[in-house]
Amino acid sequence: MRSAVLVLLISTGITGPIAGQADVRGRLGGRLPAAVVAALQQVVDSAIAKGLPAEPLIEKAVEGSAKGVEPARVLAAVRAVLGRLSQSAVSLRSAGVLRPDTDALEAGAFALNAGLSPDQVQTLAAQVRAPYALAPTLRVAATLAALGVPGNDAVRLVRDELDAGHAPGDVLDLPRRVQMGMAGGRSAGQAAGRAGGPAHPSPEPPHALPPGQGRPHKP
Repeated sequence: MRSAVLVLLISTGITGPIAGQADVRGRLGGRLPAAVVAALQQVVDSAIAKGLPAEPLIEKAVEGSAKGVEPARVLAAVRAVLGRLSQSAVSLRSAGVLRPDTDALEAGAFALNAGLSPDQVQTLAAQVRAPYALAPTLRVAATLAALGVPGNDAVRLVRDELDAGHAPGDVLDLPRRVQMGMAGGRSAGQAAGRAGGPAHPSPEPPHALPPGQGRPHKP
C-alpha cells in the first residue's frame, strides 16, 4: 500500500487553477472564524498576485478545518505552504525554468517540505532535460528524502541516473528500490547507495567457449 502511495506522490500532483477556485469565503465559510477566513483570503490573493497556485493553499485550509485543527494553526500552515511555493518558484527560476508550471511549483514545494534545501532543488532542476520531466523528477528526490535519504545523497542519486541516461521509468523507480533495500535491513542512505542503475539490467552475455568446444547436445 505504501508503495502505491509513493508512486502517486511521484507521478501526480494535486493541481488546480491559479484563480478560478480562489473563493476562500465560499469554500471555508462556516468552517473557520470569519477573521481567519479573511486572513486566508489575503494569503490566497497574495499567491495569485505572484503567479502561484492557489489551490494547494485552499486545500490545506480545508484539510485543517476538517481535522478540527485550531484556526490559528490552520492559518500558519497555509502561510507555510505559501512560503514553500514562493521558494520553489525562486529555485526553479534560478535553475533557468523561467515559467514553471503549477505541477513543477508544487513538486518543488513538496521537495522543500521533504527536507531538500532551496539550493538542492535548484541544482536538480537545472539538470533536468528531455526525456525527463521536471515535476516527476523533483518528486523522486523528494520521496527519497521523505524515506530518510539525506538530501545530498537523494539529489546525487537522481542526478547520477540522469547523467547515465537511464530510462525515465528507472528514475521513477528509485524510491521503490530504496524501500526494498530498507526492507532488507539497510538504512535509507545505505539502500540509496545500492539503488542506482537500471531497474531491470540486461542479463550477462553467455561466456565464450574455447575454440573447437561446442555446447554439448542434449540427448
